[in-house]
Amino acid sequence: MVTSAIALMLFPAAMAYAASSDLLTMTISNRISIVLVVGFFALALAMHMSGSDIAMHAGAGLLVLVIAFVLFSLHWIGGGDAKLAAGIALWLGWSHLLEYALLASVFGGALTVLLLEFRRWALPAPLLGKEWIERLHDRKGGVPYGIALAIAALVVYPHTGWMAGLGG
Repeated sequence: MVTSAIALMLFPAAMAYAASSDLLTMTISNRISIVLVVGFFALALAMHMSGSDIAMHAGAGLLVLVIAFVLFSLHWIGGGDAKLAAGIALWLGWSHLLEYALLASVFGGALTVLLLEFRRWALPAPLLGKEWIERLHDRKGGVPYGIALAIAALVVYPHTGWMAGLGG
């Protein structure tokens, strides 16, 4: 019962927190990555995931971590985004990684286009002085890509073995 509640809530709550944090502060706390890694291993053990399945999930997470940090070193993505993507890959594993990557790309592209369009217009007076909105509106600012990463993860998560293990 507790394991089922954790499987239903931990990952989606971490995604919601990561997305909202990135939207409001343009940062994703290291705590999110830690919660994802610790939560994965605790839940995998509690749900009696096989050692080989755990290793396969870890391999997916490590591959994404390496790729994401190459992108980070090129200044294409932020460090928080890199760690978040790796944590998500750990949870999703190989079987859902391609679907996740494609969705994250589509959602990220849409977010970028919307944000670029938003930045073309002057902020309405009621939005002036709101630090997080002004940060998003800054033409020199980045894109809170963690939002796209989290949304893609939430779209894919219901189709994973985590939910199948709960009879969902």
